[in-house]
Amino acid sequence: MNFDAKNLQYAFLSGAKAIEEKKEYINELNVFPVPDGDTGTNMTLTITAAAKEVANIKEPTFANVTKAMSTGSLRGARGNSGVILSQLIRGFCKELETKTEVSNEDIANAFNRAIATAYKAVMKPKEGTILTVAKGMSDKANELAKSKKEFLDYIEVVLQYGREVLDQTPEMLPVLKEAGVVDSGGEGLMTILEGAFAALSGNVSYDFSNGYDASGSESKTAPDASGLKTSNSVGIDRKEIDTSHIKYGYCTEFIIMLENEYNMKIEEEFKAYLESIGDSLVVVSDDEIVKVHVHTNHPGLAFERGLTYGSLTSMKVDNMREEHREKVIMEAEAMAATQAAQRNASKDVKEAPVEDKRKEYGFIAVSVGEGMNDIFKDLGVDYLIEGGQTMNPSTEDMLNAIDKVNANTIYILPNNKNIILAANQAQDLTEDKEIIVVPSKTAPQGVASLIAFDPNKKGEENLANMTEEMTNVKTGQVTYAVRDTSIDGKEINAGDIMGIDDAGIKAVSKDLDTTTKELLSAMIDEDSELISIYYGADVKEEDAQAFADYVEETYPDCDVEFNYGGQPIYYYILSVE
Repeated sequence: MNFDAKNLQYAFLSGAKAIEEKKEYINELNVFPVPDGDTGTNMTLTITAAAKEVANIKEPTFANVTKAMSTGSLRGARGNSGVILSQLIRGFCKELETKTEVSNEDIANAFNRAIATAYKAVMKPKEGTILTVAKGMSDKANELAKSKKEFLDYIEVVLQYGREVLDQTPEMLPVLKEAGVVDSGGEGLMTILEGAFAALSGNVSYDFSNGYDASGSESKTAPDASGLKTSNSVGIDRKEIDTSHIKYGYCTEFIIMLENEYNMKIEEEFKAYLESIGDSLVVVSDDEIVKVHVHTNHPGLAFERGLTYGSLTSMKVDNMREEHREKVIMEAEAMAATQAAQRNASKDVKEAPVEDKRKEYGFIAVSVGEGMNDIFKDLGVDYLIEGGQTMNPSTEDMLNAIDKVNANTIYILPNNKNIILAANQAQDLTEDKEIIVVPSKTAPQGVASLIAFDPNKKGEENLANMTEEMTNVKTGQVTYAVRDTSIDGKEINAGDIMGIDDAGIKAVSKDLDTTTKELLSAMIDEDSELISIYYGADVKEEDAQAFADYVEETYPDCDVEFNYGGQPIYYYILSVE
């Protein structure tokens, strides 16, 4: 088999489709029995961002296919797993971009470059993860590169070895072994590559002639604290769906190949027009294209306005009342809910007007929950990005936020360990502003770092002080288990309430109050001076106040701050300083 650009295009799209179909299984492999990173969802969203661009290439070359793979995944990267995947793709593509045909040795070199790029992006690589699996395949590819194996036979052996390495990950990371799972990121990578191979070898077949269409990701909601029940997506009887409430009936998607002037001001005007004729609006642009999704009763009007900026491609209109209506509706509702949350999170945020003189410094923070948003705004944050455990913002989201803040130096507070890499990637892609990523892993760490900021000090000096201040903060989070497992020597059943601090799970019980008190007790020591309580959206104010009264009485030597966080998933976020 001669592996050409058309093969690469089809293999990549098939790999994307494979992980899309398996993403929920990969999510279940996450070590902690809470929505901690959503590996399958993050990797799917990352590769889908690239797949939609790759599918639109009508005359594939290695140059244009690898560019679409690289830039699409780079800007769409979400979570640690998504960022690492984008870096693997980026390195792999860099090696192949000038080729006209690919040999076994070229694949080995591409693997080498992918590994080097990905390891460089991760501050402290850990064995037993997606990186280990990728490196194992790279080693096998190099070992067999000069053999006379046929191309597909060569790839098959490399992938078989990758699966063997993945099966060994529980022996490399004790937490995987205890939970009885392999690494979820490694599983995601193998799913993509095995899906690509299955398509090339003819074992599966996909039709991408009309572009790449990916289904929306499912979401999980927190259970009621009193009932201790989890709520997950369930099967729906399609005959029972009532579509009479749909205001805008046509799901309209298209891509504009830019030919005329298109800047931020024009894009805002374009969005305002689309919002006047529909809802569930998504507009994503780069230097060459604009991707549009809108629900409207007049698709032709959307197309007409799009034509004023350039030619259209990948035009798609679905009647949501007639075709696959229940699936489309559920995805549209999820998208609309996400966008509504984003609008609510940022509608009152003080954004620096683009026309104003650029100020010296500004702040971007990732936040979730009405109360937590208000706290960050009161501390001077210019722009909030909606995100958290179940909704990791992408590199694209970070770049859009950076564009909105008119400052020479911008500090980004990810406030979640799964978002730090995406922030770092946005930092690397920004040229006209100094971007400083404060490596905050929790909202309380972000709050502490903001308080430590000194406007009279330079960027790196402030970063050192803000990072040091975070080391004085212990964070605890109270949430629920979504499945049965064993972690940190504790047997956990679905629906149990868990107390997790920076080191791991400290308390498990059937009762929210009991778990929260046990977690706080484990966090307090003789040096503790301040206890901060942020209660979530699923906790009644009177119950939270009763807990705060208990804390003040039980720990009289500590000051106690009591705040409404409004965060989903987590009943309480606690911090001790």
